[in-house]
Amino acid sequence: MVYIARGHGATTVWHKDGKKHSFEWGPGSLFAIPLNAWYQHFNGSGSEPARYFAVTSAPFIINLFHNLDFVFENDFAFNDRFDSSAEDYFSGKGTLYGRFFLSTNFVSDTHSIQLADYSERGKDSTNMKFDLAGQTMCAHISEFPVGTYKKAHHHGPGAHVTVLSGQGYTLLWQEGKERIKVDWKPGCVVVPPLQWFHQHFNSGAGPARYLALRWGSWRYRFMRLDAEDGSSYTSIKKGGAQIEFEDEDPNIHRQFEADVANAGAACRMGAYHPFCTHKARSSA
Repeated sequence: MVYIARGHGATTVWHKDGKKHSFEWGPGSLFAIPLNAWYQHFNGSGSEPARYFAVTSAPFIINLFHNLDFVFENDFAFNDRFDSSAEDYFSGKGTLYGRFFLSTNFVSDTHSIQLADYSERGKDSTNMKFDLAGQTMCAHISEFPVGTYKKAHHHGPGAHVTVLSGQGYTLLWQEGKERIKVDWKPGCVVVPPLQWFHQHFNSGAGPARYLALRWGSWRYRFMRLDAEDGSSYTSIKKGGAQIEFEDEDPNIHRQFEADVANAGAACRMGAYHPFCTHKARSSA
């Protein structure tokens, strides 16, 4: 999966002896190279550099087969993943399943794409989950309003959380151990370790949005390290991996109120957070 951090350009993708497909990208674009396809990136500017951030399953595949010739010298064409005769492979609208499960091959702008309600993680939180190019890798975008934060949870390794907009911080901790605070702004990347609790906070004066790239596709699941009950958004009291607001350490919310005040904003969780001192305020 490839996220364009800076610049404008184009990418060409093809199977050996097959038709070439080209598409243009710019800052905030997201796409995936189809499995085992050839590709080439082009910087469309003659004066400005282009920068991208990519996450792949290569380490896992190399460790699994431990044979570099098989991995890198294999011309097998996965035609079920990439049909070279399809004219709109990188330009189609994609297919939306349910509330926020989108199967697509190209997202033109992760900063502006419309998201759907994801109150399971916190009131007024929004989200969109992507199946890109039929891979077992996946991505999702999440946004939460000024003066709010998300519920703590844990899951498997490898989620690379790239901040798209906003200012805030993330708390990370192993159960029973001290919490680590990591401040972030646009362009920062946070990677929670295996099964560490983590919690994202918007301590700035504008909405916070991030892109998470990871394995564990919602459409093609081949390995699960968590329970099968939707664990990352199910309360730990019900066998899941999420800490509800009423169960969190009160010091977490106390520190958040101080942080948003320092940023010139105010906590807007008074209508639903049990420890909030701004009871007259809400995120509505």
